[in-house]
Amino acid sequence: MRSELIYGALRPVGNRFTLCQLASKATRKFHRPNTRIQETMNEIFNKLSKVEGPERVMAFPEKRAEKLAESHRQAA
Repeated sequence: MRSELIYGALRPVGNRFTLCQLASKATRKFHRPNTRIQETMNEIFNKLSKVEGPERVMAFPEKRAEKLAESHRQAA
């Protein structure tokens, strides 16, 4: 059941709001056409539950963080 997956994924993240934000962004990024969104979400919760710690979930490589900051600067 999905509730078991959510509780497993909540362990490394620790915050429900952060988990929702992370799951929604990951679902948009990893969703494949012609598949159910529910299956994509289940895969993401499975992957999050296997992560060892929050720093592994939330870590951004430096180059990626710089690109995100640049895109925000251009949009503003």
